[in-house]
Amino acid sequence: MIAPTRLRPWHLVVGVVVLAGSVLLSVLLGAAELGSRRVLAEVVAQLTGGVSPLSEREAAILWELRVPRTVLGVLVGAALAVSGAAFQGVFRNPLADPYLLGSAAGAGLAVTAVLTVAPQAGLSIPVQAAAFAGALGGVGLTWLVGRSAGRDTATLVLAGVAVGAFLTAGQTFLQQLRVESLQQVYLWILGRLSTTGWREVLIVLPHLVVSAVVLCLCARLLDLLGTGDEEAASLGVHPGRVRMLVLVAASLATAAAVSVAGLIGFVGLVVPHLVRLAVGGGFRIIVPMSLLFGGVFLVLCDMLARTLLAPAEISIGVITAFTGAPFFAVLLHRSRA
Repeated sequence: MIAPTRLRPWHLVVGVVVLAGSVLLSVLLGAAELGSRRVLAEVVAQLTGGVSPLSEREAAILWELRVPRTVLGVLVGAALAVSGAAFQGVFRNPLADPYLLGSAAGAGLAVTAVLTVAPQAGLSIPVQAAAFAGALGGVGLTWLVGRSAGRDTATLVLAGVAVGAFLTAGQTFLQQLRVESLQQVYLWILGRLSTTGWREVLIVLPHLVVSAVVLCLCARLLDLLGTGDEEAASLGVHPGRVRMLVLVAASLATAAAVSVAGLIGFVGLVVPHLVRLAVGGGFRIIVPMSLLFGGVFLVLCDMLARTLLAPAEISIGVITAFTGAPFFAVLLHRSRA
């Protein structure tokens, strides 16, 4: 049976149902025991205007902590997964991930600089702004270095490696200057979906919407790039422009995710491959389905991070690493074969 290459309605139906189920499960379960039936009754009461079965404190835990955190997990997971799919399409490399072009190193340096100068900033607005600017700055620097040395994707990847190493060295230097900032930086590097309201959701949402629209519209062009630049050009596609547009959109989504959640690894590597294994096909399927299942993957990982050692919490980056590292090893072996 030939795998489909275009998105079918049933793909979206399955993706939406699975995402809704994971969101509901995440809302029902948490470190604070609210009771699944009472939480469901609270949701129904809010929708119908009925009487809430929860106390004021319990309602605050649900609507100001658990629900925003779940929504944030959906958005961050979707951003990282769709960026990973885009990077794999642009570089025609199944091992490409959203941090390939120096966004992680740039964000790490910027956050370390903020916490070194103003350690009282914590993981708040200055840190989020610094992470966003640093991620985009790292990608921009990689692009400038890569363009000065050549125009092919291999040169751009090598430029990303060089820029990432340089920025990471700067981060290490700053950490040695202010050792007391190490814990805060380390917590941010491990990644966490920490929110006390809807502010972080509103930070990620507009950037993700813009990036997702651009990447979905470019999905067919990514399929054409997979046939080779000459073949794509003969069909009226400008490979250089397509790559630039896709990289900018993917980097924007990555920067938004990094700014509020830190460095959460393996999402952009694992999810597109799981989608490819499940439904096959080209990027017209992989890009939109990565949006949905990226949210599913990170919401489930965050649920584990919140509940496995409750009331203590595991950094979500640890959960994704435990999941993604073995998958990466298997993928590397398959790629070599």
